[in-house]
Amino acid sequence: MDAQLNIIDTTLREGEQSPGVLFSMDDKKKILSGLVDIGITEAEVGISSYLHPDAALLINHCRGKHPRLKLSLWCRCKKEDICYAAKQKPDILSLSIPLSDIHLADRLGKDRNWARAVMVKSIRYARKCGMAVSVGFEDATRCDPGFLVNMAMIAERSGAMRIRIADTVGIASPGHFTRLVASLKTELSRCTIGVHTHNDFGMATANSIAALEAGASSVDVVVLGLGERTGCARLEEVVGYLSLIKGHHLLHPQFLKPLATSVAKLTSKPISGTRPVIGEAIFSCETGLHLQGLHNNPKCYEPFSPERVQARRKLLYGSKSGKNALHFRLNQLQPNCCRTLSSATVQRLRRAAASNGGQLSDAELLHLIAVSSTE
Repeated sequence: MDAQLNIIDTTLREGEQSPGVLFSMDDKKKILSGLVDIGITEAEVGISSYLHPDAALLINHCRGKHPRLKLSLWCRCKKEDICYAAKQKPDILSLSIPLSDIHLADRLGKDRNWARAVMVKSIRYARKCGMAVSVGFEDATRCDPGFLVNMAMIAERSGAMRIRIADTVGIASPGHFTRLVASLKTELSRCTIGVHTHNDFGMATANSIAALEAGASSVDVVVLGLGERTGCARLEEVVGYLSLIKGHHLLHPQFLKPLATSVAKLTSKPISGTRPVIGEAIFSCETGLHLQGLHNNPKCYEPFSPERVQARRKLLYGSKSGKNALHFRLNQLQPNCCRTLSSATVQRLRRAAASNGGQLSDAELLHLIAVSSTE
């Protein structure tokens, strides 16, 4: 995995394309501050067009407030949009061009030769305007792989500094991304490779990680995975995995939950208790074997400690708990409470828990063991 990891957040562009989602200027500034806390290196702050004036205001805001955060604008391969971007002076202009025949022919009524010519003209014009250029290949996972490599090589020769592969309708697999990135790595000498993944089959995060492991250096993420249809790679999952498992120390997972919670409120999209990394219930456990393992060493059943993501471990005792777990908990609550637990007592505790919704409070556990000892 590339040591020069670049996580590009596109919540303010792709995320705001979610139906019913519209952030105010104050909302956007708060989101950007949260991204900086997490350690995000680049933010795509919007679309290059006079119809989207917030992007220009955000660039000016970040120059003073977050000077180290790189800022990019998404842009069509149109001269007027490139001109507009040049006035805003983003760090990177993300030009977008479709590559699949279904987009070229059926959506635009164009062909591959048109795509080549327009891309080259746009890159050269953007470079002439003094901007660094990233080229995003829309629907790249449904195009001819040879055409993808050819377009990437032409983009590099024309002055692009990054190639971004977009899985526009989320149909790629990790293996597919591995092959695409490997084919580009073989042919490109200067351009870095980035990916933009959609989650239509639940593989956006996996595809992003696979691309990084294959040699990509940039991945797009969105807070809560907001975006068109089923959304995009989730910031929380990608950052969580890279920081908590892969050890990227410049990322700060303790700030993931505060930002996710804030955006959830802004968008009226509640966070499931079992949502990876940020869910309130992901460190809750009730089953016997797992409780025993957690008692002896939490690493048995936890991939990372709850404190690293501002969470707390919650061990539940009830209808699924075994003898060892119940015995351990009782002696935690009241030392030397009981030397052993009979099978009959364990069954009684589990039946009581089942009739109580599956779990027992500490007071209920102690009361039931006291009653059992007098019988």
